[in-house]
Order: sequence, then C-alpha cells, then structure tokens
Amino acid sequence: MPVAKPADKTVKPASAAARPASRKLLKPKKIKLVRDSFIIPKLEYLMLDALKLRADALGKSIKKSELVRAGIKALAAMPDSQFLAAIKAVAPGKN
Repeated sequence: MPVAKPADKTVKPASAAARPASRKLLKPKKIKLVRDSFIIPKLEYLMLDALKLRADALGKSIKKSELVRAGIKALAAMPDSQFLAAIKAVAPGKN
C-alpha cells in the first residue's frame, strides 16, 4: 500500500504575499509614444540646433524631440493673445 505524503503546511508571511501587488501599484504606467514626421524650414531647423547649444550652455543636454515637446507645452500655457501672436509669426508650410 502506498504511503501518503503529508500536506505542505508552510505559510508565507503576509508581507511577502503583499509585496508583488505593491510593486505593481508603484510601477508607473508606460506612456504611449507616437511617431510622426514633418517638414520645417531650414532656418527653423537651425534654430533647434541653436536652442540645443543654449541648453547645453545652461548645463542641460536636450534632444530635438524634447525641445519640440517643451515648445508645445509653452504654447499650451500661453494666453490666447500670445498664442495667436506666436502662430502668426510662423510662415505657413507646404501642405
């Protein structure tokens, strides 16, 4: 006759069981990125390089895409009058 093995009666502490769930709560959600392409005038493209150099001189290295995102945030924070003035200062591009 086969011998029955005793059931495993080890109990994990409650803190160990809660640990994986708390890690999920602390993990930030990934932001979905969107790839896009656009054409800008050469002078404005050179401005991006000048702004990158300006940021470097201030001790902050930055990528072109980060500059564009910073510009979007700055435009979004402007009152309507400043926003209209800024978009009027940009020549319309080819469609």
